[in-house]
Amino acid sequence: MNTRVKVRKTEDQIEAEIAERERKQFDKMTKTPIARLVIGLGIPTMLNMMVTSLYNLADTYFVTGLGQQATGAVNVVLSLMSIIQAIGFTFGMGSGSIVSKLLGARKREEADQVASTAFFTAGAIGTLILVLGMLFLSPLMKLLGAPSESGVEITTLAYAKEYSTYILIAAPFMCMSFVLNNVLRAEGKAVLSMAGLVSGAVINVVLDPILIYGADMGIAGAGIATCISQIISFGILLTMFLTGKTVVRMRFRRIARQFTVYFDVIATGFPSFCRQILASLCTVMLNWAVKPYDGALAALGIVQKVFMVAFSISLGIGQGYQPVLGYNHSAKRYDRVRGAYIFTAIFSMSLMTVFAIACAIFAPQLMQAFNQTENATKIGALSLRLQCICMPLLPVNFMISITYQTVGNKGIASLLSVSRQGLFYIPAVLILPKVAGLIGVQSCQAVSDAFSFLFALPFTYLFFKSLKKLETESADSVEKAENE
Repeated sequence: MNTRVKVRKTEDQIEAEIAERERKQFDKMTKTPIARLVIGLGIPTMLNMMVTSLYNLADTYFVTGLGQQATGAVNVVLSLMSIIQAIGFTFGMGSGSIVSKLLGARKREEADQVASTAFFTAGAIGTLILVLGMLFLSPLMKLLGAPSESGVEITTLAYAKEYSTYILIAAPFMCMSFVLNNVLRAEGKAVLSMAGLVSGAVINVVLDPILIYGADMGIAGAGIATCISQIISFGILLTMFLTGKTVVRMRFRRIARQFTVYFDVIATGFPSFCRQILASLCTVMLNWAVKPYDGALAALGIVQKVFMVAFSISLGIGQGYQPVLGYNHSAKRYDRVRGAYIFTAIFSMSLMTVFAIACAIFAPQLMQAFNQTENATKIGALSLRLQCICMPLLPVNFMISITYQTVGNKGIASLLSVSRQGLFYIPAVLILPKVAGLIGVQSCQAVSDAFSFLFALPFTYLFFKSLKKLETESADSVEKAENE
């Protein structure tokens, strides 16, 4: 009897502690000055995104010593990583957006259910990717753009298969890590999420040269380093939830039995899925478009990875803004929503401008750092400089897409998320190379970014117009309640 009472008290204490953490977090997200809050959440989240892109960049850097075919193989497998990330982002961003709104509405138990459902479902789909990928490895690598006709081209396919094997093994852990990371961000704990990802990135960078050259494992060493670092990163992130540092709790028994929960998570995360899967498709199409040009596959693959760092800055700051939006929109603090949007847009565009200037100035040096041939360096440097022209405009499209995704307008969010790659990049990569040759290939990204910026402007105006309407309705309801 006494034992039961003691256990009951312990459970009550745990619930009380979680409720207190929830209250403090709510006050932080709805009362802290906007600039301090966005920077405090945005910088760690930006670093998270940059770390994710640095995994493949680090492998590419160390693999360049194995030859151009190995570098090309890593670029091919980038598409596979984008597919895995697409699954992770779907459940991560989907659950994160919903969790931030539920916590803003003080509905913690519902938040637990959403997070737990997304976590275990992402792990199951990651396992399915592992099994199917292993069964159809050669066809998959050829589909992603690995040449396989004759001579040295067979080496590229062999390298791609060897490297991708370990990426596939890490797939379930990568998918679940995205959910853990995004739920931590949704709570406003961006620093904790950063700890797990940064630790994994550091381990990856340390292990790459040791396994590739020290243990003479070649490209397999790069794959093993990435696999080990992803698993360790997953373990660190999971520990945050198991040791009581979070408001949300992951429980197997909390997995939803209602289809609506799965639908809401997937529908909310669908814009992120579209963004990532189209990024993978665009990489494949680019791999095919550059085949006629010697050295272009390796060169533009490196440019893509440098551009992914820029993409990470823009999207990372935007995702840091997302929980601020979710909490305050649910709490009907529309003035803070407006302030958060404007500050985040200015802040992220300023960062992107600085990054673009630096990349444009040092483009040849960046290419040479990856031991590229003279021809490949010229191709890559010009391509990177062309992309830098529109790089400061990137945050506008991402910001408004994340905004509509978080407030629950899934249709517009999906349209905006597919606009950059689907509506503009794919037509560009299909048309420009045929019209202008290599310069057409090099300018595809800049053209796409310019059009996606213009496409986002009217939706930005509509959001601010709807925000003003919500403010008016909220003020009227308060006045009516006071009069009654």
